[in-house]
Amino acid sequence: MKKIAMILGSSVMLLAACGGEEATGEGDEAEGGQEFTLEELGEYDGQDGNDAYVAVDGVVYDVTDVDEWEGGEHAPAGGLEAGEDHTEEIEQAPHGTDVLEDLPTVGTLEE
Repeated sequence: MKKIAMILGSSVMLLAACGGEEATGEGDEAEGGQEFTLEELGEYDGQDGNDAYVAVDGVVYDVTDVDEWEGGEHAPAGGLEAGEDHTEEIEQAPHGTDVLEDLPTVGTLEE
């Protein structure tokens, strides 16, 4: 039994050392644990101190710290606001979904 505990403990430490936040139990919400309705997503508009979230293909991304989304508005595209589903817009954008790869996910959008 001691060997199993030692092996499991070593695995957790190895995963944590490799950047695996899940191994420590931290960051569960940031790994996509929350489910949002469109109305709830709308609260994350990046204004008045709120974080800025956008949904694309059912995944909710945190764009709070992205310069192009400062103040909850997408500067290059104009007219796009945080707190909304932008699946159609990103499919038409020149950069496509590549810009989403490094963004933290906070949850999913209810269908």
